Amino acid sequence: GGVGKSMVTSQLAVTMHRRGYQVGILDADITGPSAPTAFGVTECQGADEHGLYPALTRTGIQVMSINLLLDNPADPVVWRGPVIAGAVKQFWTDVIWEDVDYLFVDMPPGTGDAPLTVFQSIPLDGIIIVTSPQELVSMIVSKAVEMAKMMNVPVLGLIENYSYVKCPCCGEPFKVYGESHIDEVAAKYDLKVLDKLPLDPQIASLCDRGAIELMGDGLLDNAADAVEAAHRA
Repeated sequence: GGVGKSMVTSQLAVTMHRRGYQVGILDADITGPSAPTAFGVTECQGADEHGLYPALTRTGIQVMSINLLLDNPADPVVWRGPVIAGAVKQFWTDVIWEDVDYLFVDMPPGTGDAPLTVFQSIPLDGIIIVTSPQELVSMIVSKAVEMAKMMNVPVLGLIENYSYVKCPCCGEPFKVYGESHIDEVAAKYDLKVLDKLPLDPQIASLCDRGAIELMGDGLLDNAADAVEAAHRA
């Protein structure tokens, strides 16, 4: 939790959309949804006898999240696991995803009901694991990789967020969280480190303002290449 899964999901969706694809985001983090905030959307397009239509961002990315259905987005969702799992499944079965080439599922932390529902109910081409440099996170990454293996879902690679901060004076990278362990974990499981993202206040500001679609290019090109390759396979 807190490694930036939602931020990376949003950035990757924007990257793929800029490549000319129709993109959607299914926010499976029912108790901690943040995709609507990053894109500045507040309500769905509506519903009819066919199902519920997701929110549409400024550039045309489709987003479905529990926060789009609450009267007050700040209200907590105090549900037990099976109810949360049911909501995640409905976001897949009852939402009208229109002509989507790539649907990104923003997962909650851990290996509980919601991730298990996603693995069992949605035909995944693969997962990307987001981590941060702290050594403790290596154990969590290992759990995620092992769960993916158990569910026969390919791991496309790893992304390290908060990898470094660029010095505003000289531009040199400074490792706020110390030396990274991502390469060791990747080697252990024969995985690729797709991208290493800096701790960037500008990106955080864009998310807070609901303007993630204004982010710069090039941050997640390797991850986007891996997603394209998995879909073609």
